[in-house]
Amino acid sequence: MEELTGNVLVAQSGGPTAVINASLAGVITEALNHDCIEEIYGGLNGIEGILNEQLIDLAEESQQTVRGLRYTPSSALGTCRFKLAKESDYARILEVFKAHNIRFFFYIGGNDSQDTAAKIAKYAADHGYEMRAIGVPKTIDNDLPMTDHCPGYGSVVKYLCATIRELALDHEAMGNHDLVSIVEVMGRNAGWIAAGTAIAKRRNQLEDAPHIILLPEVAFNAEYFLSQVQECLKKNKYCLVVASEGLADANGNYVAAADATDSFGHSQLGGVGDFLQNLVSKNLPGVKARSCKPGHAQRAAAHCSSLTDSNEAFLCGQAAVKAAIEGHSGKMVALVRGDTDKYTCETTLVDINDVANGVKHFPENWIGEDKISITYQFNKYILPLLQGEVQVPYENGMPAYVRLSQVKVAPQLDPYRAS
Repeated sequence: MEELTGNVLVAQSGGPTAVINASLAGVITEALNHDCIEEIYGGLNGIEGILNEQLIDLAEESQQTVRGLRYTPSSALGTCRFKLAKESDYARILEVFKAHNIRFFFYIGGNDSQDTAAKIAKYAADHGYEMRAIGVPKTIDNDLPMTDHCPGYGSVVKYLCATIRELALDHEAMGNHDLVSIVEVMGRNAGWIAAGTAIAKRRNQLEDAPHIILLPEVAFNAEYFLSQVQECLKKNKYCLVVASEGLADANGNYVAAADATDSFGHSQLGGVGDFLQNLVSKNLPGVKARSCKPGHAQRAAAHCSSLTDSNEAFLCGQAAVKAAIEGHSGKMVALVRGDTDKYTCETTLVDINDVANGVKHFPENWIGEDKISITYQFNKYILPLLQGEVQVPYENGMPAYVRLSQVKVAPQLDPYRAS
C-alpha cells in the first residue's frame, strides 16, 4: 500500500477517566516516530472543537509534558458530548480536514464516540478524501463490545475498592447492627463498576463489605432488597450497599433519573443512593441510613489509578497510530487477554461499526444466585486490571499534574455557522 503523508488530528470525547491522557500520550509518542506524519494536532473539546477549527499543535509540547500525561487525569484536550446530526456538520469536518491536511484521525472515547469516528470515516470515503480514522477505546463503564476490557475501568474499580475498605472500617466502628450505607457508583446500562467493588472483600471474609451489590442487569425489587438488608444487619454491625446509577425496575425504568437528556438521548442519571436511603429509612424503623456518591471523583482519581490500566491505555494510543500508518481505517483498537496463567494483554483491531452504540452487559454467570453478590469466577478477570500503582509526583504535598500549553493552530476557514 502506498504511504500516506499528512497530519494527525487526535481528540477526546465523553466522560474523562484517570488514564485517558495516557492514550493521548501514546498517540503523540508514536506519531513522532513516523516520517510520513508531518504535524500532530489536537482538537479541543472533541468533535465540537473540530467543527469550530479549534486546533492546537501537540508537537510544540515538551517531552516532559507528554510524559506527564501518563499520570494526569481528565481529558487534557477537553471533551464534549456532541452528536453530529446534520449533513452540514460532516461537510464542515471534511473542510477542516482538507484545510489542515488531516490524513490520520484518532478519536479517544466510548460508545457514542466510536459511532462518530465511524461516520466521519465513511463520509470522507464517500467524498473521495483519502484519510484513515481509528478509534481508541475509553470508558470506565467497561461496556464496549469487541474488547476484553476498556482503559479506565481498572482504575475506577481500584479507587472505589480502596474507598469501600476505608468506609467499612469507619462503619464497623460506628455501627451497632443499625447502620446502612449506600455507595452510588457510575454505570448507566451495565454493572461492571458496581460488580468490580466485590474485590474490596478480603479472601474468604464473607462478612466484609460490600454486602449487597445492585446491578442494572438485575431488576430491582424493593421488598427483596429490604429483606436482604435486614438479614445482613442480623449478622453484621452495618450493611454496605453498592448500587449502580442505572438501577432499573422490572419494567426497565430507572429508579432514579432526571427528566433531562444529553445530545445522544441518554437520561441524566443520579439519585439512586438517595432513593435507597429513603427506602430504608421509611421501612426499617431504628435503622440509620446514609448514602454517598463519589460522582466524578471516581473517574478522576489518578492518585489511586492502576499501573496496568495506564500502561494499556498508552499501548492503545500507540497501536492506533501504527494501524493507521499500515493502512487501516474504520477500526477500533481492542484489548485481547492472553490465555496463559500469567496475565498478558495485547492489542488487535475490530470493525468500529461493531462497537458503535453497542453495550456489553455484565455476564449473568458472574452474578450470584442471590442476585446481590458476585461469584469468585469474576476475580480472575478483574484482579489483573488493578495491579500496580502509577507514580504521581508531588509538589508541596499536592499531586503535580500537567497541563498542555495549547499552542493554537491558525484557522484557515471562516467561522462555522450551523445551518
